[in-house]
Order: sequence, then C-alpha cells, then structure tokens
Amino acid sequence: MQAVRTLSQAVIALGALAAASTYPAGAADITGSGATFPQPIYTKWADAYKKETGSGVNYQGVGSGAGIKAIKDKTVAFGATDAPLPGDDLTKSGLVQFPMVMGGIVPIVNLDGVAPGSLVLDGPTVAKIFLGQVKSWDDAAIKALNPGVTLPKQAIAVVHRADGSGTTFNFTNYLSKVSPDWKSKVGEGTAVDWPVGIGARENNGVASNVGQTKGAIGYVEYAYAKQGKLAFTKMINAGGKTVSPSSESFQAAAANADWNSVPGYGVILSNQPGAQSWPMTAATFILVYRQPPEGTAANPAATADALKFFAWAYAKGSKAAEELDFVTMPASVVTAVEGVWAKEIKDASGKPVFTAAR
Repeated sequence: MQAVRTLSQAVIALGALAAASTYPAGAADITGSGATFPQPIYTKWADAYKKETGSGVNYQGVGSGAGIKAIKDKTVAFGATDAPLPGDDLTKSGLVQFPMVMGGIVPIVNLDGVAPGSLVLDGPTVAKIFLGQVKSWDDAAIKALNPGVTLPKQAIAVVHRADGSGTTFNFTNYLSKVSPDWKSKVGEGTAVDWPVGIGARENNGVASNVGQTKGAIGYVEYAYAKQGKLAFTKMINAGGKTVSPSSESFQAAAANADWNSVPGYGVILSNQPGAQSWPMTAATFILVYRQPPEGTAANPAATADALKFFAWAYAKGSKAAEELDFVTMPASVVTAVEGVWAKEIKDASGKPVFTAAR
C-alpha cells in the first residue's frame, strides 16, 4: 500500500478531473474544509489524483462543525461533514449535500497486553463508560463480555472530542439508540455535555491522547486506529453478534440503506440490523452551493473543479478506499448524485457548472 501522509497534516492536495464543464479548471487550488473522519481516504485519493492531473485543492481537516461554518461563510469551495444537514437547513442555506464515502467509528483503548480486536464491548457498556458509571477496566460489566481476558484493576480514562464533530454526532447517535440512560442524560449532537473525560481536537487528537494515556478509551474513525497501531475493540451489534471493524462489516451495515428517503441523502447508519453489521458505521458528506456565488471561494469555477475531483473519486477511488477499510458509495447512488449535480448546481445564468462525463 502506498504510504499515507500523517493524519495530523492539515492540508492535503486534491485535484481537478477533466470532464464536461461550463467552467475550465482555474489556475489556483480550490479549497475545502471539515470532517477529519474521511481525511485518511481524501489524502490517499489526493496523492493519486495529484500525480494523474497535476492540479490540486487544499483540504483542511478541522472538524465537521468548522467545515459547515466555512461553507456557509463562503470561505471554501466545499464543506465536509459527517453529521448530515437536515433538509430545511440545506434549503435555507442554498446548499446541495451528497455522500462521498462510508466508514466505521471504533472504540480504541490503551491497556497493557490487550491487542487490537482482543477486547469485546457492547453499546450499553460503552455508554456506561462514557457516563462515568463504569470506572475501572475490571468492572463486572466488562469482565462479563470478556471471559478469559485478564483485565487490570485500572481506572478508565475517557477521551472524547473537544471540537464540533460529525464523528461525535454518529457516536452519540449510536449510544442514544442503545442506552436510554445516555439518551436522557446526554443525547446526541456534534458537541455534547460530556459527563466525564478529557477533550481532544479532531480524530487525530483523540488517537494521540489515547495512545499516550494508559487505561484510556476513545473513539475514532477506523483508519486512525489502524495507522496508529492502536488497540480497537470488537463490538456486539444489534443482532447480538460479535463483529470486528472492516470494510465488509461497514458494507453490511449500509446494505439496506434507503439513500433517497432523506433530503440530501442524509442517512444515519448506526445500529443497523444484520448479523455482520458494524454498529457504528457512518457516511460522510460534501456540501456545495446550489448556485455558487461569484466573487467568493465558492464561486462557480471552484465548485466545478471540486465536483470534477469528486467524480474522479467515485470512478477511480474504490481500491484506495478498500485499502483503508472505507466503503465507496453504491453505483446507483453515484448515478443519482451526479444527476443532482447536473440538474441543480447551476450558475447565475442557469447553466450547470459541471456535468460528469459518461
């Protein structure tokens, strides 16, 4: 596998795909910012795409909340979020939203002698840990899930996100589904009032803090656990089966998703049924303007260049995604999304800014 740049790198190079477009590629790199959840695959796609085209765009992995703010402020050509905007927000803001790729959120731990995948947790127990109700690794709730595993009498150090985060949205959405106590006391959102723990910025910050703290537990997108060689846990899913994080288990969770059922394709994939489904699977989304505003970073030419890259990633990015255990969107969804681009993303004269080549 081609080496991927360090996840702490804030700027990655993307590019522009030659295709049918009203606007030719500009000389300057276009800009995007937002979710850190997909940054590993965006980086890997960018490396390949930069070599293929020589053109690029700067992407800042600053968290979903910051990405949403940036696109609404028109300081970037596109925003990226793991927490999909609801239909009324999209309409009010004049934005089009589409899913780019899917992956999985995993609990990560730092326990001596505990290898990746050797510890099993379930949703209610994870909720109790993050509520501060399960405080030690040798708690009876954890021991019951891990017969034969030697668990230390060690305090649990909870690490959570400190910034507005789509990863947090999907994680807390899952906990709200499996724990009535969590739902009533904390709930779900890109930022919540955490009962216990220390905060860290971005997926990379959580991974770093867990890696440096004995007895710690946190949650990150799976690629961060793999690349950081951190011990991730298995989970018991909605079907009562113990599953490992993998592209196969993420795909299983997404298998029955009805992408057209929610405006902007904003489907939540947590706690899906099925024996093989990973319970914290999530999609990540792109936001662009329906009528890109002239004179801003989100202008029609920059938007067209961004859509060219996304079309390239849909068409050629599957292998790289699989290598990082991400899951690309089904062909039917890609076709529908590219149809939306042609029909709905237009300049002031009513012309589509980009039409994907077929």
